[in-house]
Parts: sequence; C-alpha cells; structure tokens
Amino acid sequence: MPFNVALSGLKASSLDLEVTGNNIANTSTVGFKKSRAEFGDLYSNAFLGGGSNSVGDGVQVQNVRQVYNQGNISFTDRGLDLAISGSGFYVLSDGGETKYSRAGQFGVDKDGFVVNNTGMRLQGFDADDDGNVGGVLTDIEVDNSNLAPVRTTLIDPDLNLDSSQSVLEERGTRLLAQGGLSGEITAGISNGFPSETWTINLPDGTTNSITTAANTSAGAIAASLSTLPGVDASASTLATLDVGTYNPAAGDSLLINGVTFSGTDLTSLSSLAIAVNGSALGGVTAVLQDAGLATERLELVHNQGGDLSFTLQGTGTINVDGVTTNVLLDPANAAPVPSATVGGILDIIVEEGATLTPATNTLVASFSSSSFRNNQFDPTDAGTYNHATSTTIYDSLGNAHVATMYFVKQGAGSTVQPNTWQMHMLIDGQDVGDPVVGTTPTRASYTLIFNEDGTMNQNLSDQVLVSNWTPLDPSGNPNGASGPINVANGGALPIPNPPTSSNFEIDLSDTTQFGSSFSVSDMQQNGFTTGRLVGLDVDESGILFARYTNGESRVLSQVALANFNNEEGLSPAGETAWVQTFASGDPVVGAPGTGTLGSLTSSSVEESNVDLSDELVNLIVAQRNYQANAKTIETADQVTQTILNI
Repeated sequence: MPFNVALSGLKASSLDLEVTGNNIANTSTVGFKKSRAEFGDLYSNAFLGGGSNSVGDGVQVQNVRQVYNQGNISFTDRGLDLAISGSGFYVLSDGGETKYSRAGQFGVDKDGFVVNNTGMRLQGFDADDDGNVGGVLTDIEVDNSNLAPVRTTLIDPDLNLDSSQSVLEERGTRLLAQGGLSGEITAGISNGFPSETWTINLPDGTTNSITTAANTSAGAIAASLSTLPGVDASASTLATLDVGTYNPAAGDSLLINGVTFSGTDLTSLSSLAIAVNGSALGGVTAVLQDAGLATERLELVHNQGGDLSFTLQGTGTINVDGVTTNVLLDPANAAPVPSATVGGILDIIVEEGATLTPATNTLVASFSSSSFRNNQFDPTDAGTYNHATSTTIYDSLGNAHVATMYFVKQGAGSTVQPNTWQMHMLIDGQDVGDPVVGTTPTRASYTLIFNEDGTMNQNLSDQVLVSNWTPLDPSGNPNGASGPINVANGGALPIPNPPTSSNFEIDLSDTTQFGSSFSVSDMQQNGFTTGRLVGLDVDESGILFARYTNGESRVLSQVALANFNNEEGLSPAGETAWVQTFASGDPVVGAPGTGTLGSLTSSSVEESNVDLSDELVNLIVAQRNYQANAKTIETADQVTQTILNI
C-alpha cells in the first residue's frame, strides 16, 4: 500500500529533521560531536526468494551515527580550559559511574576536586611529593593549603672566575731598621747607618745584592733597596722638640738642614712650626702636638727619610729627641758649635718566601722582623676581592637571607700553588665560620684550586660546608629557626634528608677559571619561603602544575585520556558525555601524547564540529523529503476516494 511506504518516508524524514535540528541546536556546545541519520530501503521477501518485479515497502532508519572528527580549537583565558588535539576522551567520574567526554571546560569545586560544569570529577594520575607521576587512576584534587617553607640545603652556582685577574693581597716579611741620633761638638756627625751589603734570596733560588755607603740617608738606602727584585722599601725621619726643654736665648740661631731660623722664629714652638712649614726645607713638615699644654711638642718629619741635622748658635739650650735617645744642644758648654743628626727609619717589605740579609752585625741588631699581609680581604672594601655574587637563601621558617660569596685570587708561592682562589662566605653581612674559641663566628673561607685547563681540581679544592649559620632577625637576634651544627659537633656532608640544622652545601664543582670576564651563568638554591596557591597550569602532556606566590610550582597530577577501538560504539549519555558499550570495546587509558592519544592545549576548548552551513542545507533537504512523502499520502488518498466513488 502506498500509505505504508509514504508513512515510512515521513518517519524517516522526521528523524532526519530531528538529527539535523539537534546538530544545529548544539552548534555552540563545547566538545559536541554531530550526528547523521543513515537510511536503508525496505522490500518484502517471500520464502525462498522474492519476485523480480518487487516494489519497495519504503525506508527505514538503519543508524544515527556520530561523527568524531576534530572540532576547531579556540583560545580562552582560563588555565583549566583544555582541548584535545587528536584522539581521546577525558575520563570523568559521575558519582562512581565512569563517563567519557571531549568537553574540556573544568574548574575546582569547594572540596578541591577538578570537575566539569556538571560536577563530574576529572580523572588522572596522582604525583608524589617529588613530582613523580604514578599509574593509578584517581580523582584529580587540588590542595588549596599554603605551601610550607623549605630551608636551603644546597646552593648550586655556575660561575667563571677571570684567570687574568691580578693578586690584590700582598704577603711577605716586614723589616724595620733605624738610624741613630748622634751629637758631636766637632764635625763629622753620623746618622747611624754603616756601609752595608744587602742580599735578597728569592723563592726560586736566585740571589741579588747591593751595597750602600756609610752615613747614607735612610731615604737613599730605601731607593737603592727598591731596585732589588722582591723588595719594596720606604723611609721616614722623625725628630721632636719638647716645650719643657726648649730654651733658646734672644739672638740665638737654629740651623735645620742648613736653613737658619732666628729672632721671632724661635720665640715659641708654635712660631718655629710656622717658620719651618714656610721655609725652603724640602720634604720636611712641622706638626705641633698638644699645643698650649705641658706636653706640647714640635714634631719634625722628613717624609722621604732624609737626615734631620740641627745646629744651635747662641747661649740658649734645645733638646733634640730622636728615635732612641736625645741630644742636648748647649752652646755654653760645647765648642765650637753643638750639633745633632737624627737618622731615619727604614721600612722594608720582602715578598713572601724571600729573605733579605744585611751583612753587618751592627745593623742586624737594629732590625725588627715580622710577617705582614697588606690589603687583606675586607667585605666592606671592594678593592680587597676580585669578584662577588649574592643569592637569597631561606631558613627553616621560610625567612629570606642574603648569602654573599667573595672570591680572592691568591699569589703563587712556596706554600700556595698556581691557579688558587680563596672563597669567603658571609650571610646577611655576618661571618659564619666555625668558632675557634667560645662561640664567636670566624671568617668562613674555602680554598679553590683549578687545573691548567681552567676546570676545578675537586680533589685538592675544599668541599664547601657552611656549618655555623645562625639565622638572625633584622635586629641581629636569633629568629627561632633551626641553628647550625658545627663540624666539631658532627656537622658534615652530605646534608641529611630531612635536614636537622641550618647547615648547607655550596656545590662549586662546575666553577671554571677561564680567561674571560667573571660571569654567573646560573645560580640555583633549593629553598623557598611559604607560598599561597595563585594558579593552575596544564602542559601538552597533561601535567597539572600548581603555581604559588613564592614562585614555586608543584606537579599535582597528570590528566588521563582514554581511547577506544570503536569510538562510534560509545553510547551518548547526555551532558556531552558518552559511556562504554560492548560495541566500543574496553578503553585504553594513558597520558596525553602517548600511543594513539592526542595532546592537550591549555586555556583552550574544542568547539562543536557542526558545520552550520551544511546543516541548514540538510534541513532544507529533510523538509522537502517530508513534504514529498506527505504528497504521496495525499495522492494515494485521492486514488482511494476515486475507487470509493465508482
């Protein structure tokens, strides 16, 4: 009957309209996959076969197939909006029932679980405290509590020390030799320096000598000695006139190094000081000390180590004080004229490992010898260290402190081999070396020795353990954080895990000494202060990171994806989700980007794969089909009515 045929056509067209309308309705549904109606014709078949002239019985709907082709990816401003590029479905738990979806609009509920907009919980693989992702599928949960602070136990810098830097510190032996003060009533007054042969013995075994004549001034001797390798000499001369023994008479004249002072120049030590400083005495300076007091004295200094000679002419007296003794100038008791000569003091610096020997026993007896270090390291003086760099470290309470490393190049010598540096460590400007006596910290210093190719010789270099750091508050008092364990009390490397003190290591194994400028390529340390959760990020492999206000990030979980051998066998469950069926097969669950699974794009969503233009055309076609089948019924009705009217 044509009525049945037309009715089947109406039914099929109506279903086609429903499918098309559903596609159009979900054009803006994220993760939606369009469907299409698939039809087949109907024929009546008799037993053992059908006639060759069979007329069809209409049409039937064979399948409503979902099309899983990729939808467009659009970008959003939410970190938990996710889009799958390629195959796969999000795994969701809906009250214990597992569902699958391509809609990646996720958020965090009040309990900290990552859920979609209908409350289904996103499934993933949990990570441990070290960020290692496991293989057990579970609800992805975000811990909203503050991130606890972690104390610094390791600083790992990547540095280059400039091998062309000069040695800033001077080390060696300091020798002091002094001339005498002699007074004569006749000519030929001596300054105390005899004829002398000086011999320098250098660390490399070489020797050099020089001879100075008797009665040579300290300044002239210093100039001669400075020509020897490994020797740096200087000289100065000091003579003093005391107010208690300064009694020139009217009309007296005082000659100082041949320059005459008389009259008002001699009325007082103050007048004499003014006269000397305004005179032609080269290199001589007069300084009045304790003016107006009973201890008033005039100091005459020859800053180049020249002799200071005094001659008094007249009837008064003047006492001249030298380094070791004094001479009274008294013309009334001396003839022809009383004179005195003050010799200077030699200040001789000999490089470390070298010795300077005068041959004359008389002069040897006047020597004093001591080791010296000039321009020693001082953290407040940038001229005493070659390089410095700082980093922030954290105590057990999460308080920040500034750790500064200073690098000082060492001079090679008998006790120091080439390519040696000294590293000094201060924290918040305070020394942190273990105490020698009591509890006072010493300077924390470590020796670094480099090979000829610029790499560090780790066998000869010190391991750097900071074992006496007491964290202080801004007022300089202990702030309550964990304190140190000195080496004497068991502090040692490696640092235990978990740590039990403020001790930490500095790993300088990657430090180099090349002929290029000082550089800090990297500066890592493993501590941080407390942090508050400020954001979540997901990378293309599905790793979920939590970002905190202290700059740290933590791996919380990894989003899981599932795929099926026959994804068209999934059953739609509404809310843009599907459930597994026998036809779909079992899911293959894994990490994004592995196997046949696609990758993830964060801050993005996959749009519906509906093409609105195609659907509108399909809508017109379905409407025409429906109208045509209705016309078939109308025509069949007219034919039937004609038969009934016969």
